[in-house]
Amino acid sequence: MSAKQFEKMLNGLGILIVDDNQYTRKMLRMMLINLGAKTIYEASDGVSALDLVRTVDPDVMILDWEMPVLSGAQVVRIVRSPGVFPKPGLPIIMLTAHAQRARVTAAMRLGINEFLVKPISPKALQDRLLSILVKPRPMVQIGKYYVPLPRRLAAQPA
Repeated sequence: MSAKQFEKMLNGLGILIVDDNQYTRKMLRMMLINLGAKTIYEASDGVSALDLVRTVDPDVMILDWEMPVLSGAQVVRIVRSPGVFPKPGLPIIMLTAHAQRARVTAAMRLGINEFLVKPISPKALQDRLLSILVKPRPMVQIGKYYVPLPRRLAAQPA
């Protein structure tokens, strides 16, 4: 996909940035604008994020793991509640400063689509967005979790 095609794709999307750090939100906003995004919403905590998901219906959420009041993990649990929350299939990119395997595994189990480690590079952000937009995986129920179809299963021929 060319940079122009990607920019055009991003142009039509609403992207919600959720991070309690104002600097991180500002930096992500600038990266998204430079990649071609036009509609960007921001929330500084999980409660505001859930309100924005309900009211502005974003196409993608970039969510910090560690926040006050409701953590990123708690927000994901609420969003990934079919029949309870209005948009359980919302693509979510989880942001964190901690890339330990246990955290990645926990986030994947909760149902995030992509993982992004701080400090964030524009290239890494673009790669995660491309993954979600170009190769979206269907949402499936695995045990008590509602998650994107695991890549190893999505890659198998039908």
